[in-house]
Amino acid sequence: MGTAYQSLCNEQQNQLLAALPQQDMDRWQGRLELVELSLNQILYSTGRAPEYVYFPTTAIVSLMSMTLDGATAEVALVGNDGVVGISWLLGADSAANDAVVQSAGRAFRVSACFVKSEIEHACGVMKVVMRYAQAVLGQMAQTAVCNRYHSIDQQLCRRLLLGLDRLPSDELDMTHELAANLLGVRREGITMAAHKLREAGLIRYSRGHIVVLDRERLEEKTCECYAVAKKEYRRLLPVAMAA
Repeated sequence: MGTAYQSLCNEQQNQLLAALPQQDMDRWQGRLELVELSLNQILYSTGRAPEYVYFPTTAIVSLMSMTLDGATAEVALVGNDGVVGISWLLGADSAANDAVVQSAGRAFRVSACFVKSEIEHACGVMKVVMRYAQAVLGQMAQTAVCNRYHSIDQQLCRRLLLGLDRLPSDELDMTHELAANLLGVRREGITMAAHKLREAGLIRYSRGHIVVLDRERLEEKTCECYAVAKKEYRRLLPVAMAA
């Protein structure tokens, strides 16, 4: 990676950017803008073409789907492992989901048209983006299976672990109501599941702030969906995961 990019990102660099070939990253140096993303900020909405794509470093963004009656559910999660705006980059005229910041932090943003042009003309960029797109599709598929077949307890454990993977600490800001909206379940179910985890000594929570006390046991309590999706990401983007 170039010196300018490293000095901006330090150890919290975006893994997808880190996977780009050096000759491609050299063209990006003057175009990447480090921005602050606030909680609940909407980066783009369904049906609209994004002006920018975002490569989170410390922020976490949820891709949300909504039913006609207003119910929501998270279909994918993007943190320092990826890019927000993948459907646009793959040729769609507009976004397929809402992109909402669920954990405030920083991200690099760059013109969506520039990145789209890079994909069309730079084989290295296209290869990384296509591999990441496959990883996102795998995450979405695993989420669908998890929501259909696994308990709310297991789903909550999985969602907490996904958040931890994209943050530098063992703490997350997440209310019971937010967790229910992300998983598409009733708030009462989340409250019961969180209570079980607290009683078992796996987490501590207060006023929407969750601290994971025993990650190893949390991984034991979740379903296989978490490990399957993580393994697929490592297979598709080994350079990024090693960064």
